[in-house]
This record gives sequence, structure tokens and C-alpha cells, in this order.
Amino acid sequence: MNVLRFCAAPLAALALMVCTSAFAHDPSEKVTILQDEMLKNVPGKKALMIKVDYEPGQSSIAHKHEGTAMAYVLSGQIISQVKGEAAKTYKAGEFWYEPAGSEHMVSKNASATQPAKLLVFMVLAPDEKVLIPLEH
Repeated sequence: MNVLRFCAAPLAALALMVCTSAFAHDPSEKVTILQDEMLKNVPGKKALMIKVDYEPGQSSIAHKHEGTAMAYVLSGQIISQVKGEAAKTYKAGEFWYEPAGSEHMVSKNASATQPAKLLVFMVLAPDEKVLIPLEH
């Protein structure tokens, strides 16, 4: 199992993001790759399962995914907003879907005192980026 930090050394497999002081997020946000498998029944695509650990009050930068994403809250509460939709708070056991190319404006821990964990399942091509920071 590989543990990645958003400000870690270059990530050839994921190319998650470049960490700079312009991004308003805590660099301790953690992404863990649980599974990364080529799909035999969908040539040219892979399935990726990751876990995102948010510390209290922590958030991700605004971003988009080249692949399709499905998210499931493992613990705590996550506030999520895709461009064009209202922000929504998801509790443990709740889930949502993001079509490929969706702009994820908000993804953050709803609590300032408790951690939160998110399971994300994605389908994408091996050369597609998991996360692309949005410039605003």
C-alpha cells in the first residue's frame, strides 16, 4: 500500500498536484492508494480506489478529475460542491458521483474538531490525471 502526501516527492503514477504557498490547504492532507488495476472488460481504462484523510477543518484545493469519480464517506462529515450545484454535507455512509471533467469547487471536512475519511473510486485512462488544480 502506498501512502502519498499532497506535497510529497513527484508522483509519476498520479501526478496529483504541485504544492505551492498559493494553495490554501494543509500539506498534511493524506491520500492512500488502496487499489490501482487495469480493467480487462474496458480496454484502455483502469479502476483506482483511494482513501482521503482530512484532519479537522482541512480542505482540498478546487480541482477537477479527468476520470469519473464516486465518493463514499467512511467517517465524519464531508462538504462537497461540484460547479453549478449547491454545496452539500455528506455524513458517514453517504455517497455521491462526479462525471469526468467535473470541477470540484469544495471538498472539505465539515468539522473543526473531528477528522473525516473519504473513499474514492475512479475510472480513468492510465495517462489521465487523478486531480488537476483549478486556477481562479
